[in-house]
Amino acid sequence: MKKNVKEIEISIKGKEWEEALDKAFEAKKKDLKLDGFRKGEVPKDVYFKKVGIESLYMDAVDLSLDNAYQKVVAENDINPVCQPTVDVTHVCEKDATFKFTVIEKPEVRLGKYKGLGIKKDDVKVSKEEIDAEINRLKDQYADVIEDTDGTVENGSTAVINFEGIVDGKKLDGGSGEAYPLVIGSNSFIPGFEEALIGMKTGEEKVIKLKFPEEYVDDLKGKDVEFTVKVENIKKRVLPELNKDFYKDLGYDDVTSENELESKISKHLLEHKEADAENSYIDQLLKKATDNLEVEINPEIIAGEVERVFGQFTQQLQMQGMTLEQYFELAKTNKESTLKMMEPDAINRIKSRYLLEEIVEKEKVAIEESEVTKEITKLAEMYQTTEEEFLKKFDKEMIEYDLKMRKALEILKS
Repeated sequence: MKKNVKEIEISIKGKEWEEALDKAFEAKKKDLKLDGFRKGEVPKDVYFKKVGIESLYMDAVDLSLDNAYQKVVAENDINPVCQPTVDVTHVCEKDATFKFTVIEKPEVRLGKYKGLGIKKDDVKVSKEEIDAEINRLKDQYADVIEDTDGTVENGSTAVINFEGIVDGKKLDGGSGEAYPLVIGSNSFIPGFEEALIGMKTGEEKVIKLKFPEEYVDDLKGKDVEFTVKVENIKKRVLPELNKDFYKDLGYDDVTSENELESKISKHLLEHKEADAENSYIDQLLKKATDNLEVEINPEIIAGEVERVFGQFTQQLQMQGMTLEQYFELAKTNKESTLKMMEPDAINRIKSRYLLEEIVEKEKVAIEESEVTKEITKLAEMYQTTEEEFLKKFDKEMIEYDLKMRKALEILKS
């Protein structure tokens, strides 16, 4: 057995066990009906004679487990890092004995964590990047209008009716009405969108093509004939660089193209610097954890994987997707997803242990004033009062986070 794994037995007896049995009986009798008694009105002595006190044991065990575990933790001065396993080694009318297997943080030996020879990348923003971002914003705020006199062009949207014929028969799934097709999106087989270029509203055309050789088996390489009619054409009109556009972007203080470029340049630089900082920290953590000596219990890894999975599930929900939809889309299942998350979970554990050891070795301390300042800052960020914030977040957690940040600064030095 590893040094950080402890097996501890505890017995629940006397009044505490009697109360657990009583609670188990009260819960059990609610749905119980015996001849001569109304549902939920069976006396305890009658229940024991008819059913037996043994039927209450496992329910009483379940009711006692949490208190028993809290006693084990408090009386043995241990700090579990994952859920324990428990065995019921004895149970009778007078008492019950549990054996908890508790896992504490494993022994961690720091390797080299200073002077790792890693430098943060210098970042800058080019004129081409600024222009590309402005063009992206212009495209994002473009108006889509009907082009009654124009023709289908690359980038325009052709609203079409179409029908495909293969081997003299109507192509299954190969027809549609009022279908908005963005030319250049490559939504259809090669040659289809290109053949629409130059067509006018109301014009009809027969397009003869071949399905690609890498297409589905029953269609690959086959001739197909599409009858297409353009119902209408829509084009994107990009906004001009003026005060109205700047205001749409939320830049009320911008009045010229040069000022816009300056603003965009600043934002791009901030993003690049943040990316460079994150990459720098990741490289430092990777190198320092590679130098770390620690043997992580499988149970600790499994617990961290479940946390990663829980965060992933929340992210999916924020995107409006269920786990079932993700599994179907990704052609996977929970077991495979958990396995895939294991390396990330191990990296998280090692990084956490690394920073905690740096805190210990460097004797990192946090002043009360630092905690207070951080609480004020976070409460403002979450738009709540400090009192309400502390109902959801523990001060010790805030202090721990501040210590981790200081450990990171030591790692960066």
